Amino acid sequence: MRALGFQVVEADTPDSAAARLAAVPAGDRVAVVDRRFRGHRHALRLALTDPRFDAAAVPGALTARPAARPALARALAALAAGPHTAGRPAAASQAAAAPAVGSASRTAAGTATTMATGTVPAQAQAQGAAAAVPLPAPRRGAADDVLPDALAADLAAAGVEPHRPELGVLVAEVPTDRAAAEAAAAAIAAVDEESVRLRSAVKARDGFFTTHFISPYSRYLARWCARRGLTPNQVTTASLLVALIAAGCAATGTRAGFVAAGVLLLGSFVLDCTDGQLARYSLQYSTLGAWLDATFDRAKEYAYYAGLALGAARGGDDVWALALGAMVLQTCRHVVDFAFNEANHDATANTSPTAALSDKLDSVGWTVWVRRMIVLPIGERWALIAVLTAVSTPRITLVVLLVGCALAACYTTAGRVLRSLTRKASRTDRAARALDDLADSGPLAEALAPVLRPLARRAPAFAAPAAAVLGAAAVVATAALAPRGSWYPVATAVLYVLTSAFAVSLPLKGALDWLVPPMFRAGEYATVLALAAVSEVNGALPAAFGLVAAVAYHHYDTVYRIRGGAGAPPRAVVRSAGGHEGRTLIAALAAAVAAHRTGFTATLTVLAIAIALLVVTESIRFWVSSGAAAAVHDESGEPA
Repeated sequence: MRALGFQVVEADTPDSAAARLAAVPAGDRVAVVDRRFRGHRHALRLALTDPRFDAAAVPGALTARPAARPALARALAALAAGPHTAGRPAAASQAAAAPAVGSASRTAAGTATTMATGTVPAQAQAQGAAAAVPLPAPRRGAADDVLPDALAADLAAAGVEPHRPELGVLVAEVPTDRAAAEAAAAAIAAVDEESVRLRSAVKARDGFFTTHFISPYSRYLARWCARRGLTPNQVTTASLLVALIAAGCAATGTRAGFVAAGVLLLGSFVLDCTDGQLARYSLQYSTLGAWLDATFDRAKEYAYYAGLALGAARGGDDVWALALGAMVLQTCRHVVDFAFNEANHDATANTSPTAALSDKLDSVGWTVWVRRMIVLPIGERWALIAVLTAVSTPRITLVVLLVGCALAACYTTAGRVLRSLTRKASRTDRAARALDDLADSGPLAEALAPVLRPLARRAPAFAAPAAAVLGAAAVVATAALAPRGSWYPVATAVLYVLTSAFAVSLPLKGALDWLVPPMFRAGEYATVLALAAVSEVNGALPAAFGLVAAVAYHHYDTVYRIRGGAGAPPRAVVRSAGGHEGRTLIAALAAAVAAHRTGFTATLTVLAIAIALLVVTESIRFWVSSGAAAAVHDESGEPA
């Protein structure tokens, strides 16, 4: 236990364990472990040091974070006072203690305590405590003689269900006699624990390129980092720096620069895989780490697009529209994924025929990899970008990327639409709130929604996504087709404000209402792109790229706050940023008023800087202050 970073104290009965527990500061993690426990160290590590769960258990061991401490105290008190202790020997050894070492990594930080004897090694990666002492032999066959198991059952009965990690071939048991102990020792010796730990460091479901070309060796890099005390956040930052250097190389516009950029981009991706594997290997997770990982991925990719555009410009080719189009398309793809998952996160219904067909296809080995490659996840996408950068031009790279992402978007969106139409689901208030937060409606839509609500109540069920699609299509088409300086985009932007307010005037609980947020993203981003491209004003497209990047940051920030259970950014921030409909109207007005002049570029630049300062400052403050909160690491394997 000390090797896992625990401070150890001893207790020989439930009432003495309760007293030990009461002496531990309320903000610390505690553990209760039977002295007779036999098993692999990694089994205990999975049960006792994972910061994502309030309570966790394996046979013979139980842990509780501060949120589950009161329930554990009540369970111990009940066992101490109840019939469990009457007429039988004292329960086998157990202990309670607290986190020993704080950490700036993804591990939940804790306050050091000195209630146990001994000093915990500074390099310990886990946090918490446990203990073990010899006790009289328990009655054979009495299940509740194993105090941690009895406590785990009591916690589950009280509604605090302990997480039980999947151990696979790992051993965790409490033998009751010599023969069982010898059998447990043989089972322990038969398993290569480090090999199991390395395999479990790799995400269970991932893309073809990542699974077969990166993870086979990046897991060893993750172990190397863990043994040298590096944290996942440090590896994530290193991945960002390497990607930014790659973007700088691409911006040189030389063949050597493009080759170096492709190699460095792949190196950045290796580090990107390593940080998650390091988090799983050493069980270092946090809200801050999850946010950094996700946000830096987008920053790396979009900075690289900008580098390609700058490099092309040095060669006399203007591909800013393609770079911005790639960012718009990729962001909209992500919002489709996020919105669909949030809408169906806790929906209650039977499985749709489409989902059943998908599950059937997944049972056929080769179709799994084909389907994962079709959606062009981050591994395949970055490999494609890196290779094309090294052997072709930025224009070819971006065109191929746009075509591939468009086909992937059509495939994934069509599948989600079919699932939604063939599944009679009942969406919850939580899902509706999440979609409303993802919509990012500003003060204009907020003010008009109550006025339009009576009309929305009489409209058919698909009216909300239909209004979002029609409004977005109208403003984008007008912005792209109207001549420079035209006021028609302003008129359709006003219409877009009205349709957007109508779409969110009622809770988004319809079968296709998850389409509303991605339609808003497409409407806003594509309008800015079209206005900048049509204006032909010098610097307008780079300024538009910066504006969309700043707004996209705000939208990704919203997504990961919702995923982390923290809710959307404060409404004051959303209102101050104007909302998607307000920003679209401002961009249309700027294009009409400042047509043919550099004032349009200046307006987009000022708007980009203002929004970036507003949302990034508030976001960093929030995430840094929430950095110690545990978060469920993304194990979905969904395309990113």
